[in-house]
Amino acid sequence: MTKDKTAILNRLKRIEGQVRGVGQMVADERYCIDILHQVQAVKAALLKVESEILKDHAACCVSEAIASGDAFEQRVKFNELIDLFEKVKR
Repeated sequence: MTKDKTAILNRLKRIEGQVRGVGQMVADERYCIDILHQVQAVKAALLKVESEILKDHAACCVSEAIASGDAFEQRVKFNELIDLFEKVKR
């Protein structure tokens, strides 16, 4: 994760601020649709972070396991991805 770590951390800080903003909107009893739009924006931002981390995992960890030729390590990385995708479906 070292390559894009700073960018990902910056995104997460922005998301943190967005979540605080949503909390303030709820506290201020803002219009529900406005709050829901902000919640959708937070979800979209988190999906982008998830995607970047997944790309990094595939580019580094998974490709290293493939290059190593170690069948056990390849299976571990493959199973990690399958487990992750199964959780997303729920």
